[in-house]
Amino acid sequence: MRTSPTAGTTATGRRRRIGAAFAAAAALALAGFGTAVQADAATAAPAKATWAKTPCATPKHKGELACNSLRVTGGLTAFQKEQAADGITPKASTPSGYGPSDLQSAYGLTSAAASKGAGETIAIVDAYNDPNAEADLAKYRSYYGLSACTKASGCFKQVSQTGSTTSLPTSDAGWSEEISLDLDMASAICPNCNILLVEAKSATMANLGTAVNEAVTLGAKYVSNSYGGSESSSDTSYDTSYFKHPGVAITVSAGDEGYGAEYPAASQYVTSVGGTALSKASTTRGWSESVWNTSSTEGTGSGCSAYDAKPSWQTDTGCAKRTIADVSAVADPATGVSVYDSYGVTAGFYTFGGTSASSPITAGVYALAGTPSSGSYPAKFPYAKAGTSALNDVTSGSNGSCGGSYLCTARSGYDGPTGVGTPEGVSAFTG
Repeated sequence: MRTSPTAGTTATGRRRRIGAAFAAAAALALAGFGTAVQADAATAAPAKATWAKTPCATPKHKGELACNSLRVTGGLTAFQKEQAADGITPKASTPSGYGPSDLQSAYGLTSAAASKGAGETIAIVDAYNDPNAEADLAKYRSYYGLSACTKASGCFKQVSQTGSTTSLPTSDAGWSEEISLDLDMASAICPNCNILLVEAKSATMANLGTAVNEAVTLGAKYVSNSYGGSESSSDTSYDTSYFKHPGVAITVSAGDEGYGAEYPAASQYVTSVGGTALSKASTTRGWSESVWNTSSTEGTGSGCSAYDAKPSWQTDTGCAKRTIADVSAVADPATGVSVYDSYGVTAGFYTFGGTSASSPITAGVYALAGTPSSGSYPAKFPYAKAGTSALNDVTSGSNGSCGGSYLCTARSGYDGPTGVGTPEGVSAFTG
């Protein structure tokens, strides 16, 4: 397992310059698992956002994988800075991260999110149980004006890795934060979709993989996985046991520890999703993105697999085996997303980042694009639209040291940290 960086990392990178004085802004303070404390910020220069890895990002037991999420603990996020620049004073108890309308706007999904997704099921695979999953999801969706998605209506279903709705795994506060993040991002991108939460009994590859298989057995055509760990010689067997599901879009977060390959993002059968920093911009698109990178030990994952074979649709020449990533979406905590969570923390809105956000976002885009063709591997779909207006080509930033090669450095066209780019509508995710 790759070693996690020290918690409490201070965000760096591009910051929007704001001439006006700052009004009150919501700040989060960390205590124990984390307590949401809303405080007034001074009208002085904005404090940079700070964050910490969620507890599930540090495995409790040998052999477990880590979630890929971070939670903002203080300072001002990009969302709050943009509010202040527009003369909006953030109020206590209101979100400090991007919400559904922001994400849909950033990725050209506003129309599709309103009209598509009905009847589609996005599966979220995580470890352990979140006893407040349905209630927290309801809070998020209600706040943002999304239609209710409940067990009673059949929109939301929560099962164990064996498909049981009554015998669920042990509850875990850290993984509950991850679950809230995943459920909310799927909702933000595809509010008309059904959501299936499959909870593995622990964070081992065997149990999480069994949960992936169960999600497919239960009919999900889009399966999001926001976890990973070091590669091993067993990965090729895991590929065929858990991730080889033709006709199913399986997304996996690329990792949060900067340049370096991680599994299952390295599986040749999944869509590996890297991370970006996302901010509003005075451009036709209205948004700009660069590679998410905080430090040498924190940022989006990318790299060249040591074990997995290169899929036929990857044609880059600097890696003989599978290259990570395929596509990307927002992951920088400083430009993070709004999430509602209550289990093990004070109930309220928090701001999260990490490639745990970009994976369910991308699964949602696949769901809006419609059921993948039978026998297909949807990871290949975006490659057919590389270099077109169907994707936002991310061309700036790096996530580590690799001699300046595309494996860790953004460039025009394909690169490791951001793949062939971020979504601009759904046409690059159908096939």
